[in-house]
Amino acid sequence: MAEDSMEIDDSLYSRQRYVLGDSAMHQMAQSAVFLSGMGGLGIEIAKNIVLAGVKAVTLHDIKQCETFDLGSNFFIHKEDVLSQRKRAEAVCPRVAELNPYVHVDTSTSPLDDNTDLSFLLKYQCVVLTEARLSLQKKVNEFCHSQRPPIRFIGSDTYGICARVFCDFGDGFEVSDPTGEEPKDIFIQSITRDNPGVVTCLDNQPHGLQNSQSVVFREVNGMVELNGTSRKVSGIWNISGKISFSAQAVMIMKVSENCMFLYLFLWLVLSPHSFAIGDTSHLQAYAHGGFFVLVKTPKMYTFETLERQLWDPQVLTPDFSKPEAPLQIHAAMFALETFQEQHNRFPNAGSCLQDAETLLKLTEEVNATLRNKAAVNAELVQWLARTARGTLPPLAAAVGGLASQEVLKAITGKFAPLQQWFYFDAIEVVKPLQSVSADEFLPRGDRYDGLRACIGESLCGELHKLRVFMVGCGAIGCEMLKNFALLGVGLAQTSGEVCITDPDLIEKSNLNRQFLFRPQHIQKPKSTTAAKATLQINPDLQLDAHLNKVCPATESIYSDSFYARLNLVVTALDNVEARRYVDSRCVSNQRALLDSGTMGTKGHTEIIVPNLTESYNSHRDPPEEEIPFCTLKSFPSVIEHTIQWARDKFENAFAQKPSMYNSFWQTHTSAECVLQRMQAGESLEGSFEVIKLLNRRPHCWEQCITLARLKFEKYFKRKALQLLHAFPLDTRLKDGSLFWQSPKRPPAPIDFDLKDPLHFTFIVSTARLFAGIYNIPYSEKDLCEQAVAEILSHLKIPEYQPSVKSIETDEAAKKPDQLKMPLSSEEERAAIRQLQHAIAGDVVKAARLRMSPLEFEKDDDRNGHVDFVASASALRAKMYSIEPADRLKTKRIAGKIIPAIATATAAVAGLVALELIKIVGGFGFESLKNCFFNLALPVVVFTEPAAVKRALIRENIYFSIWDCWTISGHEDFTLSDFMNAVREKYGIEPTMVVHGVKMLYVPVIPGHTKRLKLTMQKLIKPSAGRRYVDLTVSFAAERAEEEDLAGPPVRYFFSRDEHAP
Repeated sequence: MAEDSMEIDDSLYSRQRYVLGDSAMHQMAQSAVFLSGMGGLGIEIAKNIVLAGVKAVTLHDIKQCETFDLGSNFFIHKEDVLSQRKRAEAVCPRVAELNPYVHVDTSTSPLDDNTDLSFLLKYQCVVLTEARLSLQKKVNEFCHSQRPPIRFIGSDTYGICARVFCDFGDGFEVSDPTGEEPKDIFIQSITRDNPGVVTCLDNQPHGLQNSQSVVFREVNGMVELNGTSRKVSGIWNISGKISFSAQAVMIMKVSENCMFLYLFLWLVLSPHSFAIGDTSHLQAYAHGGFFVLVKTPKMYTFETLERQLWDPQVLTPDFSKPEAPLQIHAAMFALETFQEQHNRFPNAGSCLQDAETLLKLTEEVNATLRNKAAVNAELVQWLARTARGTLPPLAAAVGGLASQEVLKAITGKFAPLQQWFYFDAIEVVKPLQSVSADEFLPRGDRYDGLRACIGESLCGELHKLRVFMVGCGAIGCEMLKNFALLGVGLAQTSGEVCITDPDLIEKSNLNRQFLFRPQHIQKPKSTTAAKATLQINPDLQLDAHLNKVCPATESIYSDSFYARLNLVVTALDNVEARRYVDSRCVSNQRALLDSGTMGTKGHTEIIVPNLTESYNSHRDPPEEEIPFCTLKSFPSVIEHTIQWARDKFENAFAQKPSMYNSFWQTHTSAECVLQRMQAGESLEGSFEVIKLLNRRPHCWEQCITLARLKFEKYFKRKALQLLHAFPLDTRLKDGSLFWQSPKRPPAPIDFDLKDPLHFTFIVSTARLFAGIYNIPYSEKDLCEQAVAEILSHLKIPEYQPSVKSIETDEAAKKPDQLKMPLSSEEERAAIRQLQHAIAGDVVKAARLRMSPLEFEKDDDRNGHVDFVASASALRAKMYSIEPADRLKTKRIAGKIIPAIATATAAVAGLVALELIKIVGGFGFESLKNCFFNLALPVVVFTEPAAVKRALIRENIYFSIWDCWTISGHEDFTLSDFMNAVREKYGIEPTMVVHGVKMLYVPVIPGHTKRLKLTMQKLIKPSAGRRYVDLTVSFAAERAEEEDLAGPPVRYFFSRDEHAP
C-alpha cells in the first residue's frame, strides 16, 4: 500500500481486501507493531502481519541463532548458525522481502523488568512471545494504562501446549464483529400486532440474532417502516450456562473452496421469522419490501493480564474436552513458576521428579484460581515431558490465530478474542506413553525440538515419508514449510515429497503464498515453491510437476504411483478436484488430508482408510442457481445484475466467437454452406454464424456503433418491451399485482454520453468487440470527444413492440439457441444474408475467424471488469436496485475467493498435526477435524465421521474402503467371473455393470448368452489397462427382496497383474 497516497495496491491485496475491507486496510497501513521473540511462533506472526500490510514492524530478539532454531524458524538458515548471527538480524531482511510496503526493523536491546517502556509509545500493538510472565505483566500494565491503550497480545507455545492472551483496553470499539456481508431479505408478510412479526419470503433464513437491528425498504402498505431501523427481538432468552449440544446450533456448509462451521444461537422466533416491536398503530401490510441487517459497532472491555490470570475468560475449542482450556491455563501458569524456581524447563523425556514437581505446582496454582477445573495430571505430565520441545505445526496454527488478533487490534475489524485461547496437541503424544525416555533426548541437530515432543522413532518415520501434495497455492506453500520443519521426505532416508500445480505465479498470490517473491511472477508455482522450500531444509527430496491431477493424467498418477505413497495432501481451491483426488485415494487405500479456507474461515478434514468416511461421503446441497427468467427479465438484487452482465460477456465475447470458429473449421467455405442450406439441409449454428458474419464490424467506428446499439437494446428497449407485455397495473389470476416484490418494474434509460457510466459502457463494449474482431484502435479513439463524433452520425431506430413471449416460469431453463428450430422465414433470411455476404466478397478467410476472449479479472487494462461493472450498474439503475462498487462486482463476476494469510497458516498447521498422527498409526480417537472462523473467533474440533459398514447379509459387511478382487485370464468368461465371486465371497452375483454399460442383467433379452463371452470381449479394455472396477449386485436372502448393493469388484485381466 502506497503510504503517501494511501492507495491500496489491488494487484497485490485484492483477495485480502474482500476479507478486511478498505477501511481496515487503511488503518493497517498507518499502524506499527512491536513483536518480541523470534522463535517458531514469533516468526509465524511476523510473516502473517507483514503479508497483511501493516505500516511497520519491529522484530525484537536478543538470542543468537542455534541449530535448534532450524527446526522451528523457517527464516533461519544453517549459515546464520555458523556465523552466530542474532536471530532478529538474520530474519529481518527475509521478513522484509515479503512485502515492499512494510517497513521492518530490528531491536536487540534487552527487554526485562528494568527496561524503560516509554519506547513502546510509538506502537499501536505490542506482541510478546518467549517472554517470562513477570515481563508480560509489566508490559501489559504499561500498555493498558495508556490513553488510548496500546493493544497487548501475549502468546506462547511450550511443547504440546499453546496460548494466546489479548488485552485491548477498557473500551475497544469494533466496527464489524462478524465481517459477514448483509443480504437483502425479501418479506412475505408483516403482522399488525404487538409485537409485529416479520416472515421472510419463501422461507428464506434470515440469520438474525436477538438485539440486532434491521432497516426496511420498499414495503407497500405499512409504509411507515420504510427507511426505519427496528431492533430484532424474540420470545425467549437463554440464562445460565449454555449447553453446546442443547441450545447452540451447528451448521456445516461446503462451498467451492472450503467447508465452514457456523455456531450461533437462535434467539428469535424461528429461522424464517422475527419480532420487531409494536406495529399495531401502523397501516396494514400490503405486499413487497425487504430488510437488511444494520451493522452497528460493538464495544468490548478487557482486563489486564494480572487480573485475568486468576479469573480467566477462555474460548473453548474442543467440546469433547470442555475443561481443557482451564486445565492448560493452570498447567502453563505453574510452568512459569517452575521456570522462576529452577531457571529452566522440566527435563525432556520422562523425568518423573520434574513432572511430579510441576503437578504439585499446578495443584497449588489451581487452588488460587476463581475460574478453574480439576487438574489434568496426564496433561501436566506431557507438558513437563515436552516443554523444552517445539511442534512447528502448533506454532503455525496458533500463530495464524494470534496474527489475526493483531490485525483486529489495529483495525477494530472482527470480534476480538476475550481473552484467552488455549490449545493442546495431547493426541499427538498420548500413544507415545510407553516409548523410551532416551528417544526424546537431544542429539544436537535441527530436529531436537521436534524430537523432545514425539521421540526419535516417529521423527524417523516422518523423514521416510512419501507424500503427494496436489496444489502449491497459499495452503500448499504453508504445507511445504511444515514439511521442511518436520523433515518430511528426506532424501537420505528415501523419503520424498511430490508436488504438482499447473498454475503460474501472479502478483496477487504474493499476499499469501509466502514462498514467492516479485521476481517469481509468471514462473511455475510448483518448481518455484520447491526451490524456496529447499532453502528452509536442503535435505528434503522434492519432485515438482506442472500437471493437473485428473482423469487425463492417470497415466502419470497411476495406481503404481499411488502404491509408492504413504499419504496424499490436497491444497486445492475447488470441490470437483477434491472429489477426484479423494476417489483415487479411496481406490488406492491411501490416507488423504484435505483443507480449505475462505476469508477468515477454514476447515480440515482427515480421511484414513478403514477408519473414516471419505470426502465424497458427504454431499452438500447444490449451489442455488438464479432462475433463467430472473436473470433475463426480473432481477431483484445486485447479484442478479452482476451475473447477467457476466453472462453477457461470456456469450458475446467468448461463446459466440468460439462457436463461429468451430463452425468455419467444420464448413470450410461459405459457398458450400449456402448450397447445403438451399438444398434444405439444417446446419447447427448456421443462423447465429451468418448473423455474426453479416453484422461483423470493419473498423473502430463500427465497434462504437455496435456498443451504442447494445446500450439501446439492454437498457431501454428491454424495459419498454417488459412494460408493454406487463403494464404496471397487470394482475395475476389470484388478483395480486404482477409487479410486486421481489419483481421490480424496469424504467427505460435514455442514453447520455456525458454520464460516466454510459461512456464507460460504450468504450469498454467497443474495445471488446474490437478484440474479438481483431480491429485496431488507439488511445485517442477512447476519448469522449472521439466517441461523441462517431455517435453524432448514428440514427437509432424507433422502438417497435415485439410479439416475443417473455418467460416468467422460474423452473424454466435457458434454451439452447443453436438447437432451437428455425422458422421458414428465418431460414430464408439467413440464406439471403449469406448470399449478400458472398456477393459482397466479405467471406475471405480472415473474416471467417474471430478471437474469443477469456474473462480476466485481474488485469484492469483489458476492459473486462469495466464492461461487467458498467453493464451491471446500468441494469441495476434500470430496475432501481442499489448498485455495487467495482470491487464487489469484480469479486462476484470473477468468483474470487476472499483469502488472508492468517487462515492459510492456521489451517496448514492443523493439517500437519494430523499428519503426525497418521504417520504414527494412531487410532481413530486421536484424529480431529477442525472448523474455524478467526473473525468471531470460533475454533471447533470434532471427530471425523467414522466409516460406515453396510450389511449385505449375515456376517458379510462392506464399507467405502472395501474392494473385492477377482483375477482372470484371456479366456475368462462372464460365467467364470460370476462363479469366482460366488466361490470367493459366498454370495450370488445377479447383475454386473461397467460404468454405464450393463454387462449382465438377466431380465434383458439376450444377456444370458453373454455368460459364455470372455470378459475381454465384453469390456474391451484399452491397451495397457490392468483392471476395471465393476458394480455387482447380489441376491438377497429372500426371493421377494430386492437385490443388494456391494463393494466394487476389481477384475484383473491377468493373474500376474494382481499383487495380493
